[in-house]
Amino acid sequence: MTTNLATQPEKPGGDQTGTNSPAAADQIRELRDRINEIDAEFIALWQERAALSQQIGATRMASGGTRLVLSREREILERFREALGEDGTQLALLILRAGRGRL
Repeated sequence: MTTNLATQPEKPGGDQTGTNSPAAADQIRELRDRINEIDAEFIALWQERAALSQQIGATRMASGGTRLVLSREREILERFREALGEDGTQLALLILRAGRGRL
């Protein structure tokens, strides 16, 4: 009886490349390693950005300013939309919320 690794259910912690070709599996693992590196960088940048945004908000409010500046938020939303399309807008909304909290 032969088994096709590509159609077998993936086991937690196992080789989850979805292929039975060793060369393709190696390439997939290399690409996924790079994705994992990018994810780690993205998470670190997300956390840094949120902390900076929170500091800006606290500084602004401590000096008698407003909690947020809508024109600045619109600028960020537009920048992400232009670069990434509709998904960019959704991403920007999440990024903004991480820094200032829910409205």
